[in-house]
Amino acid sequence: MAYETSKTPAASSADAGVSSGRRPHWNKVPEVTVYFWIIKVLCTTAGEAAADLLDEKAGLGLTGLSVLMSALLAVVLAIQFRTASYHAVVYWPVVVLVGIVGTLVSDDLTDTMGVPLEASSILFAIVLVVVFLVWYRRERTVSLHSIDTPGRESFYWAVVLLTFAFGTAAGELVSERMNFRHWLSAVLFGLVIAAVALAHFALDLDAVGSFWTVYILTRPLGASIGDCLSRPAGDGGAGLGTVVTGALFLGVILGVVVYLAVTRRDVAQPQPTVRHAA
Repeated sequence: MAYETSKTPAASSADAGVSSGRRPHWNKVPEVTVYFWIIKVLCTTAGEAAADLLDEKAGLGLTGLSVLMSALLAVVLAIQFRTASYHAVVYWPVVVLVGIVGTLVSDDLTDTMGVPLEASSILFAIVLVVVFLVWYRRERTVSLHSIDTPGRESFYWAVVLLTFAFGTAAGELVSERMNFRHWLSAVLFGLVIAAVALAHFALDLDAVGSFWTVYILTRPLGASIGDCLSRPAGDGGAGLGTVVTGALFLGVILGVVVYLAVTRRDVAQPQPTVRHAA
């Protein structure tokens, strides 16, 4: 499901740009292919399972664990920012860690600080909208095909983190406060995603808006799937536990990422950027 149609020119066009005094500009994120969505959902499920497992085993409390994982996220983000272009083996570990941190921050607000899910959902939604507005005001685009400067990449990762935090709070609000079982929540979010996809392909709904809507919705979808697998049978789950669920999904993520790193099937060609005269 590619909700953003690539505007990236072919390699020959990029080469022509270089020869005509323009330099190619590599995008720092992957092309939106079926592989993108598969790994994204897997990352949300793995992030949910890993956050729950770390909370159970680390003994640091949600706040201490959030600080520790945020520091680790800062390290891998620094590596991501230092790369000149998209690399699957660098990019996707960042997403996994963002999923863990986003889950921990949302859970910390609810479980440790006592912030109601309604309030945290609204808070994250407002901050997310504000970041989107500032991003668009400064860059005139929030498209995934234009993450080619440090500023745009900073906005991009801020939005990604907020989508995980908002998706965690909103997903738990729907599944727990509305008494939906985990499998029913997964079906519900899956149907909403399908509706957005249909609106995009059949009704020409804006590609960028469709992409970010689905990106947000995959967070509670993945979390619901993870809960379906990890929770005990008496709680409506499959009883696999967080260790098996997390290991299973991390293993699949690793396999797909290695495949993409070798085949480069999700790498866009560089866009030629005009070099302005001094």
